[in-house]
Amino acid sequence: MSFLLLLLQLLLVARALLDWSTVLAGPATAGGARARLMSGVHAVTEPILAPGRRVVPPLRVGGMAIDLAFIIVFFGVALIRSLIG
Repeated sequence: MSFLLLLLQLLLVARALLDWSTVLAGPATAGGARARLMSGVHAVTEPILAPGRRVVPPLRVGGMAIDLAFIIVFFGVALIRSLIG
């Protein structure tokens, strides 16, 4: 179980990096490696993050938004990992 939670944490980190790569380098080209990777990571992590966003919506700061649900889920998974292992 701890391994699966670690894998989830790594996927969440990958999602954050891929989302920032979109901000810094622009959108991924359709069919490109980055686009396929983003699609796969989003498919796995979105079902976990979406319920959190319904409870805690993103915090708007000027022209950007901070995804508080992502932060809560990430630290929640870390807490669960520390409690079980």
